[in-house]
Amino acid sequence: MSQDPGSFNPFVTHIDVSTHSNADAQRGQAMFNAPVLVLLQQLVAGQKRQNDLLEDLVQQTSAAQRQRANELGQWKQANPRLADRCRQAAEALSGVQTDFLRNLTDEVNQNAEDYLEGEFLLNEFVDRYGPRLAHLNGVLQILSQLSSVPAASNATN
Repeated sequence: MSQDPGSFNPFVTHIDVSTHSNADAQRGQAMFNAPVLVLLQQLVAGQKRQNDLLEDLVQQTSAAQRQRANELGQWKQANPRLADRCRQAAEALSGVQTDFLRNLTDEVNQNAEDYLEGEFLLNEFVDRYGPRLAHLNGVLQILSQLSSVPAASNATN
């Protein structure tokens, strides 16, 4: 393959044919690099600020979680019988949830093609199972948070 003498070589971007000295070239390069350096310094400063803000956010979040855990611990100590009953209810309701999920998955497996073909049937399924599942999960979560740990309830008795 022969090259046309007038063709452009993309690998050569700049050829300096001036009579300026090497010092002039270095000054020109320094003038070009100065704004880039300033931008990089600003980026580093922004990253440091962002890291500081993230550390503050983590500290506030963990402080709120510690306070909530402390309040739950105090409530459990003040209401040990109720905390134990919450644990028992959560265990029983967990079995109900398991059975509910078994029925839900059986229904999905039996009617998956119908749900794909018809939006009406899918909406009926979601209306029938969705709210119950959401509320059941919410109740279980509350009972689990309020329940006493079995080892802790045995230690207090």
